Amino acid sequence: MEEQGFLDLKRGERGAIVSIIAYICLSALKLAVGYIANSEALKADGLNNLTDIIASVAVLIGLRLSQRPADDDHPYGHWKAETVASMVASFIMAAVGLKVAYEAIVSIFYVQIGAPDVISAWTGLFCAFVMYWVYRYNKKLATDINSQSVMAAAKDNLSDAWVSVGTFIGIMGAQFGLPWLDPLAAVIVGLLICKTAWDIFKEASLYLTDGFDEKEIEVYKQTIHHCQGVKGVKEIKARNYGNNVVVDVVILVNSTLDVKKAHDIATQVEEELIRTHKVYDVHVHVEPK
Repeated sequence: MEEQGFLDLKRGERGAIVSIIAYICLSALKLAVGYIANSEALKADGLNNLTDIIASVAVLIGLRLSQRPADDDHPYGHWKAETVASMVASFIMAAVGLKVAYEAIVSIFYVQIGAPDVISAWTGLFCAFVMYWVYRYNKKLATDINSQSVMAAAKDNLSDAWVSVGTFIGIMGAQFGLPWLDPLAAVIVGLLICKTAWDIFKEASLYLTDGFDEKEIEVYKQTIHHCQGVKGVKEIKARNYGNNVVVDVVILVNSTLDVKKAHDIATQVEEELIRTHKVYDVHVHVEPK
């Protein structure tokens, strides 16, 4: 099971690398065209992609650190490095999102604005299609390997696709006598960056503080109740180590059972949770009823 987890992390690296390559190419294209065509929205979108490069590198580093085996300082392994990387990425994104929004607001009120060249609009739309493809690739990969950080990267990819669509709309609006629509689109870009950063931060902080979905706990509990010999579930807790779920459960069994039979029931509970819900590890404590 542990070996499979490491293989999944290696596969997850592909998603981060694909994102990095896409962001490098698209940010260079957007910034070049944005400055040439005088588009605040496209420049903001390009700066967004620069932060995405840093965020994707952080995810890649986290995935690689997570593959380190357990040691004296980390007896449970380094799985949470993946989640820490996601949180670091969210801080970087939030800082740049605020900067982009602030500079765009200033340009609306204090700078004489002219309509950007229409080529910047088509550049934004082309980049939106590229990022949507990257999103589909990373989403499928994250689902296959159950990776939180790769799924966070996929959400960022989708956000970037929508940001580029918004850039296209803003620039096209400026072509029809509404030049303020371009920097307004840049403001929206900045706010969307901050929104994505908040979503990633919220999810990462939940996992780092050992938060867990209560509905998922109830699903685990129902599975345990269906195991033969289990009379009840006294207590159940779960937590995440990177993309791995660890469950601690106290089950009730018939007080007349001998130690071996009680142990067999506990083993059945462990195997059922691992088989049905792909739980990484289960700790079962047995009490008489």
